[in-house]
Amino acid sequence: MLGDVERGLLALLLVVLMTGMGATLRPVDFVNVVKHPKGALIGLFSQFGWMPAIAFGLAVALELPVELALGLVIVGATPGGATSNMFTYYSRGDLALSISMTVVSTVVAVAAMPLVLFLYASRLGGGAAEIPYGSIVTTLVVVLVPVAIGMAIRARNAKAAARAEQLGAISGVVVLLLLVISGVVRNRAVFAEIPGSGYAAAALLGLLGMGLGYLGAALLGLGRSQRRAVSLETGIQNSALAFGIILASFPASMQDAMLQLPMLYALFVLMSATLVTFYFRATSRAEAAVQAQPAE
Repeated sequence: MLGDVERGLLALLLVVLMTGMGATLRPVDFVNVVKHPKGALIGLFSQFGWMPAIAFGLAVALELPVELALGLVIVGATPGGATSNMFTYYSRGDLALSISMTVVSTVVAVAAMPLVLFLYASRLGGGAAEIPYGSIVTTLVVVLVPVAIGMAIRARNAKAAARAEQLGAISGVVVLLLLVISGVVRNRAVFAEIPGSGYAAAALLGLLGMGLGYLGAALLGLGRSQRRAVSLETGIQNSALAFGIILASFPASMQDAMLQLPMLYALFVLMSATLVTFYFRATSRAEAAVQAQPAE
């Protein structure tokens, strides 16, 4: 599914993405999350409540084969990534909330992700495919190291941290697109064999997550910019982390099938997030125009 070059790019992508995320953080940011936990808690519930439940529901409703279903649930159970922060910025959402949600969910994922997979794997027929929980935890812990490096850069040099943040956001999208496109081109025959239900599941996971994230934030009384942040943070999962977990934790005999839907999801979610961002920006302009009109 992925050649040596793609695997190397994926490892580099994870390091750059997580370093860029860490470069946005200061210790005081974690203190602020503790003082004002509402947004972060909503994010945690979205990431490890709704998203894996949506993935599991789609897998069952569409009767996906076990390997495809496990790949989809792994994507659904991953935390948010730096890509969601970038889309939140462009959509004029609450960037500080988005970043705090990403970081908190990434740290909590060390414990929450194995628990979520334990909850759903057996129900998908995962009993026939042993879930390597220990390897998954190890991978998640290792991924947190670049976050610490990014925070150290921020503490020493704010300008270098800003560059690392920009590099992480931009290179993340570019490399992820290259990985997905390369994987699809190299494995055209494999993707041609994926059932239509697999394409539907990969496309719907992100869209349903964004919709439910926005609705949930609205019901809990969050403002418009915060709703946008929660929506994008919920729907845009850390696809690169899902790739890394599958490649580092599961046997080679399962990897090709398990990578199919995460790759499709990564492609579809970039397209759907772009459309949602355009919609958010258009509504912002419309609201600004209404507010600018003189009162009669």
